[in-house]
Amino acid sequence: MLELAEPPVRRKQPVAEGNQLPDQLQHDLVQLFKLLSDETRLRVLMYLYREDELHVSAMCERLQQSQPAVSHHLALLREAGLIGCRRDGKHNFYSIRQTHFHRVVAQLFQNIADPTQPEFRFDEFIVTPRRHTGA
Repeated sequence: MLELAEPPVRRKQPVAEGNQLPDQLQHDLVQLFKLLSDETRLRVLMYLYREDELHVSAMCERLQQSQPAVSHHLALLREAGLIGCRRDGKHNFYSIRQTHFHRVVAQLFQNIADPTQPEFRFDEFIVTPRRHTGA
């Protein structure tokens, strides 16, 4: 009788406690990446970045989507704190809230960095902290 060898089992290496992300940061990152995985929401952020501020009708024209569909994407981004809303008459104007996005990404980098090194690497990319100058 022929016996089949079991396939090798890849075991996850335990993460050192000092390298774990705080629960809130992990939650924020998961939510952020879920939102950014949708092409329409990425395009919304791209248009808002380019234009600084847009109302829903202008966003519908650019995305070539219905108002309810665009409003749904805007609501998800707004609830996540990535965009803000300003009402002017009948129009809601949306813009990027850069501070929230920057805070979450900065916290990620702080948590994955080796405190003994002035930089950290992602394959061929090297990230170094920006030095603030007192100007």
